[in-house]
Amino acid sequence: MIEIIPSLSVINGKCVRLRQGYYEAQTVYDESPLELAMKFEEHGIKRLHIVDLDGAKKGSVVNWDTLKLITQHTNLHVDFGGGIRSDGEVGKSFEYGAKQIHISSLSVTHSNLIASWIISYTRNKIIMSLDFLDGEIVVKGRDATGVKLMEHIERFYESGLQYLKCANIARDGIMEGPDFELYKTLIKEFPSLKVYASGGVSSVDDIKQLADIGVHGIMFGRALYEGRITFDQLEKYIAAAV
Repeated sequence: MIEIIPSLSVINGKCVRLRQGYYEAQTVYDESPLELAMKFEEHGIKRLHIVDLDGAKKGSVVNWDTLKLITQHTNLHVDFGGGIRSDGEVGKSFEYGAKQIHISSLSVTHSNLIASWIISYTRNKIIMSLDFLDGEIVVKGRDATGVKLMEHIERFYESGLQYLKCANIARDGIMEGPDFELYKTLIKEFPSLKVYASGGVSSVDDIKQLADIGVHGIMFGRALYEGRITFDQLEKYIAAAV
């Protein structure tokens, strides 16, 4: 069964969503990250994806308190990222309750370090989280890297990468449908990868179509926060899929 994973993006301790990767185009939600996490758990959600957007922009983790609050007050399986740059921050993430970490820009700038983390922390603990635009990886919202997406994935696939979250930011936060062709290609080219879809999800039908394609899980936020997908719909989908 496809994993349903709400995504919390955090700035200044508040839950936000960016539109197409632009920090200046953000929506701030009234409920705190902890309140939302507890609501997810009440409705049968088992996993949560937390992105420290302050950390991603700064280059070091900022919202430690958010991670700790959620892991201490819920039983959610949390994966956490945004600004993780060192072994110390990896260790602290796990100490504060994260079950997995997701790594993005560091895989581009320090690829050998990330390859070593896949070995030392085990590949079950590392999710590579890549945003791209026009076939090239972008970081810190929309900063171009010049690195080709598929070539980058291929390198880490050969090094034992197991989990990949990939998002076409042209679709992120606008709820106009996921990049289905992207996920078909990833699953065909890298059959042993567990692929997480992200970006553009607007309905339960999108989730069903991604499940049919064979993605391992789906990470989404705006559609849930703004009522395009309801908790009742998710509960019915999860129950029917068991």
